[in-house]
Amino acid sequence: ALELRTRDRERKLISKINSALQRIEHGEYGYCEETGEPIGVARLEARPIATLSLEAQERHERRERTQRDD
Repeated sequence: ALELRTRDRERKLISKINSALQRIEHGEYGYCEETGEPIGVARLEARPIATLSLEAQERHERRERTQRDD
């Protein structure tokens, strides 16, 4: 079970990396998918596959928690 979970996480990460490479090719890398604003350099250095700015990610996580609690 642990091996399967690890492989699934790796597969998802590879998919996210490929998506980031496509965004680079299209000139869309580094911009928030939700707001269109630039994603901070520090966030991209910490998480190069980020698609949301820190603020947008925090809003997304709050919404997820709220929906989960319902």
